[in-house]
Amino acid sequence: MNNQTLSYSNLEEESVVSNDYSTTIGALILGLVFLLGVPGNLFIVWSILARIRRRSVTTLLILNLACADGFLMTLTIFFVIYLAMQTWVFGEVMCKGVFYLCNANMYASIFLITLMSVHRLVAVVFPRRVSFLTSKKIVKRIIIGMWVLVMVISIPSLVFRDVREDIDDTNEIRLVCAPNHTMPRYVRFQYAFETVAGFILPYTVIIVSYVLILQRLRQTKFRRKVRSEKLILAIVVMFGLFWLPYHVINMIQVAAEWYNEGTPMKDKLDHIVATSRAVTSALAFISSCANPVLYTFAGKSYIKQNGFAFMARLFEGTSLDQTGTKKSRAMGTMGTSSVDSTNSPAVTTLQNGK
Repeated sequence: MNNQTLSYSNLEEESVVSNDYSTTIGALILGLVFLLGVPGNLFIVWSILARIRRRSVTTLLILNLACADGFLMTLTIFFVIYLAMQTWVFGEVMCKGVFYLCNANMYASIFLITLMSVHRLVAVVFPRRVSFLTSKKIVKRIIIGMWVLVMVISIPSLVFRDVREDIDDTNEIRLVCAPNHTMPRYVRFQYAFETVAGFILPYTVIIVSYVLILQRLRQTKFRRKVRSEKLILAIVVMFGLFWLPYHVINMIQVAAEWYNEGTPMKDKLDHIVATSRAVTSALAFISSCANPVLYTFAGKSYIKQNGFAFMARLFEGTSLDQTGTKKSRAMGTMGTSSVDSTNSPAVTTLQNGK
């Protein structure tokens, strides 16, 4: 048992900085993500807090998403330095803390996107039956509960991580912030749970929500939804495209733990994980800096007229959703639905997407 544990610990010491090519690509990607993501998300936060007085449910969700993404982007500087120096210089507390916060913000970003999808689904498909679920008071409570949830389910990344010494190919000793699993079942638990809770389940909800939304929009008599449908598809595809490689590597690592030490298949799977982890992790970060780009694309028609206030002008359209829903109820006898009454360019462009 001691020999097995020792062998397994040696395997776990192989960190994301064990491959020069992978770490170089990862560092470059994260550097660009930091330069684009931090100012982009801060601009969104500023636009909402400083320029929007009346904030809709969608705007509140966008604000929380921008805060989560922006905070996640600030953490990338630690990973850039880690990959560039190929040694962890920030100590064990920061090792655990940075990876924990990174994991928590990963869950928060995904869950907030899921909440946006569900909120839009309720507003479009079930505007009268369950409209109370989309009130700002209820949504604020859900957001608080979501943040508590992500802080709890991120605990494994805090527990299964520490700083240890590693010897590279040149026999130089370096410090790595690496997983500290002592048994294969801990690896299977952490990465399988992360993929199921942080990708498979929420992404399934997002896909189902948008399929139902698009079906409902196609039933309306208004035809201004072509651009919105493209934006919806772009958001869904972007989310899956950037996160799928990361979670594929997670599942490969889980699969590797079902094979005995020294077997050819285990060695092959371990090699794939070791050479791909840095790049796939960096790609996952791109999804958080891509949101400001998508919002800019959605609000480009406001840029010439509103300048730096174009983002606020775009988000202000979301407040029409609540007003439009109330109007549609009052005009129910006239055959006007809440979907039709909220079909302004700003609403259809942004809310149908995010």
